[in-house]
Amino acid sequence: MRFATYDEALAWLESHVDLERLAGAPRTPSLEATRAALAALADPQRDYPSVHVTGTNGKGTTTTLTSALLMGAGLRVGTYTSPDLHAVNERIAVSGRPIADGDLVGLLERLSDVESSLGLTLSRFELLTVAALLHFSDEGVDVAVVEVGMGGTWDATNVIDSSVAVLTNVDLDHTEVLGPTVAAIATDKVGIFRPDGVAVVGTTDPEVVAIATARARAVGATLWRLDEAFELLDNELAVGGRALSVRTPYATYEEVLLSLHGIHQGVNAATAITAAEAFLGRALGDEVVTTTLAGVSMPGRLEVLSREPLIVVDGAHNPAGVRALAAALDGAFDITGERRCVLGVLRGRDLDDTVRPLIGAGFVEYHVCAPRSPRAVPPGELAAALRRHGAVAYEHPSPMSALAHAREHSSDEDLIVVCGSLYLVAEVRGELLHLEDRHRR
Repeated sequence: MRFATYDEALAWLESHVDLERLAGAPRTPSLEATRAALAALADPQRDYPSVHVTGTNGKGTTTTLTSALLMGAGLRVGTYTSPDLHAVNERIAVSGRPIADGDLVGLLERLSDVESSLGLTLSRFELLTVAALLHFSDEGVDVAVVEVGMGGTWDATNVIDSSVAVLTNVDLDHTEVLGPTVAAIATDKVGIFRPDGVAVVGTTDPEVVAIATARARAVGATLWRLDEAFELLDNELAVGGRALSVRTPYATYEEVLLSLHGIHQGVNAATAITAAEAFLGRALGDEVVTTTLAGVSMPGRLEVLSREPLIVVDGAHNPAGVRALAAALDGAFDITGERRCVLGVLRGRDLDDTVRPLIGAGFVEYHVCAPRSPRAVPPGELAAALRRHGAVAYEHPSPMSALAHAREHSSDEDLIVVCGSLYLVAEVRGELLHLEDRHRR
């Protein structure tokens, strides 16, 4: 099939089932369709080595940091992440640059031909995964850093044979698909560990570590654990981010500035440094680590968008992410006024568990709305959950209405935090930064 325009190609992509926008997987988990499509394209994922990243939270940041560090070491790096904020192109990047419209159209044309010739129907995420792996082959990357979409074992990305697998952490999320317990979710996630590879584990949770250790032993992977093979020695608040000291199996890096906010980002950075060095088989060196971490940015993750009042957006979308956000607010932003929260969440998580960490974060009021998603929790339902915990909550018909009212209630010295769903963050971020939303609705 040939597409006349980018919008036509995007319409074809969006005609496929989008598992990211559904509450649960509508079919039996399988990698066969993804493998068949790749086989028809001569298995492009075998043309380069890869680093595979999973986890409940922090996997996007860890993927981005690992890619940046490997680029700093002089490699041509392909990066696959999800979800995106303003355009699907953001998910597929080479050397830090998102894929061009024309290249994406060409890939989708080839994939439409594969579907037709094999009689397959892939999901939207499977199509994007195959497109990314094919693009990295076309571009001749030295390494691909690939973020899992959800879980690990049955995620479409688990068709790659990575030399380094990374598990950031495990908490309760996507329980309707991955299982109702941390143990069940961890068991699914460690399915990305590979024989003779290195498995980097960025959590000290005893239950998760035990499961990761057993999986590494079973497949013959080398396990590098946080606080054993590598260590975050210092993780202090600093102007513009965090001041870190990190020990890896190859080197120690002292008093390094990380230009990201939040204590959790220190752990992500230590994990990324270790993952990059595991791939290289050597130390990155002080200059690469210092320069890369000082210049990195993560759109939508504790990102400052405006001042007077200070407006910060964060894609905290599950209980663990919300706890990390609440912890990060103390000291990260220098304000003398009050805190307000613009909040919108999706179904699939316990509402009380999600809002409870926010109650102790010092917000004087909450302005709730529905993100632009079929899985959005109605504002009335979310407001009721907040009120059960004694919070002041106002309901609004849209994210921008919620933000407008939060601003009306705020002085120049106040802080407004927009959080709960990346769909909400994307809409607010696009409006405030005047960025085009290139998604097909």
